[in-house]
Amino acid sequence: MWNKIQETVQYLKDKTGFQPEIGIVLGSGLGNFTKEIQIEHSISYADIPNFPTSTVEGHQGKLILGTIGDKRVMAMQGRFHYYEGYDLQQVTFPIRVMKYMGADKLIVSNASGGVNPNFKVGDVMMILDHINFMPEHPLRGKNDERMGPRFLNMHHAYSPNLIANAREIAKEYQIDLKEGVYFGLQGPTFETLAEYKMVRILGGDCVGMSTVSEIIVARHLDMECFGISIISDMGDETGITQLSHQEVLKAVQGAEPHARKLIRELILSM
Repeated sequence: MWNKIQETVQYLKDKTGFQPEIGIVLGSGLGNFTKEIQIEHSISYADIPNFPTSTVEGHQGKLILGTIGDKRVMAMQGRFHYYEGYDLQQVTFPIRVMKYMGADKLIVSNASGGVNPNFKVGDVMMILDHINFMPEHPLRGKNDERMGPRFLNMHHAYSPNLIANAREIAKEYQIDLKEGVYFGLQGPTFETLAEYKMVRILGGDCVGMSTVSEIIVARHLDMECFGISIISDMGDETGITQLSHQEVLKAVQGAEPHARKLIRELILSM
């Protein structure tokens, strides 16, 4: 893996001469955040050595390099998922590339199903912590000490400093920012109502099919992390839930301006 990472990093450095400070992963329907970026380079995943390609609607499959204000960012316009057939080392490979390009902070976003009865479709939730129920682990196997320790402390997986900054930004711009725990499952099926109930009992506020592995690898690399979920459907005792990916993307569209504002202002405050 180390050699593949270095090969990809060298390709991107030679092609762009760009050194990011902040990595961004844009989830389902959130690709339009790139409008906030003064784009210097846009590269298709298919053209990047060792990169997988995204196969999911709402994920553009491009690496965007540019600036927001005076901050240099590297944004994934579309991520990879375990359910697409990739292993978790492939899913998280771009995070390692971001780190060795120069990024020491990571912002992740996703669309998720809400199980907290105080939430509604279209809410933006700041991730305070996560519960990992993925069937694999991105750090399984021989550990390479050049990238991080064998046994990783996951306390404060999501940066308390960035969380505090986001609260202040939400207050200043009157963004109704919810907070909670993200529960990671494999997918690609949406959860049954019984599974939604399980997630709630076990301590989740929302549930999705991504994010946790990316955060684990970022923390392994000692990156400071921040995450948000857009609540795109609800699963609760009323049985009201949305069952198509198109409906998920539609729900995300309505919340996107608030998410974009929050992420933009958070980056500028770093």
